Order: sequence, then structure tokens, then C-alpha cells
Amino acid sequence: MEASTTAIASWTLIQEIPIPADVTSLLIEGEQAVAAYKTFRDSAIFTTKRLIVRDAQGLTGKKVEIYSLPYSNINMWSSENAGKLLDFNSELELWTRAGHIKIKLDKRVDIRRLDQLIAWAVIFGGK
Repeated sequence: MEASTTAIASWTLIQEIPIPADVTSLLIEGEQAVAAYKTFRDSAIFTTKRLIVRDAQGLTGKKVEIYSLPYSNINMWSSENAGKLLDFNSELELWTRAGHIKIKLDKRVDIRRLDQLIAWAVIFGGK
């Protein structure tokens, strides 16, 4: 699991985007996509059950690796909003069964909306 959490730790969510149309093929019965964010290479989708991160690879981006983190595996999380002046990024940290995951958030991402989504999913939705 070390390699996957290292890869996740390098991601930055850049901005909220419309939910990609092709994500529906990844969803199980009763699961719905709630929000999607652009990453440097692809996207991260928050559903009612899990966080799905698609990571396009290679020069053409045709090879895609999919990470899936069920909310039931999140033991604890923290969010840190950006400060003023020189601190432009916020951070979201997740402590999971797979390890500690740190995700950077661009200033265009509403950290409090994301924090509420994680709280709802971990406490109510992801079980």
C-alpha cells in the first residue's frame, strides 16, 4: 500500500468540475457521484460511498489507473484552510487503513465544502 499512498499524497485538487460522464460505469447500484475535482492529470470524484481518483498515465494519457477509497476506511481526517499572503494551498489529510494520505487543494477549491462532504460521507453516507 505504500506506493499507492505515496502517489495519492502528490495530488492536488485544482478546481471543482462537472462530474465526468464516463464515471457512471464505475458506480455500483445505489451509488451516486456528488462532486468532481480536476487534478493535474485527471480527476477525483466524491460519491455517496467513496472517493474515486482517476490518474491518467503515459504520454497519451490513455492508460488510466483508478484508486478507490471507501469512506468506511477513513478513521480520521483534518482540513487546513489556506492562510493569507504566501500560503495559497489548503490541505486535506485522511488517516485510513491504507495509511496517511495528504491531498493539497488549490485556492479555487472550497475546503469547507469538501470538509462537510467528507464529514457527511464518513459519519452517515459511506457506511
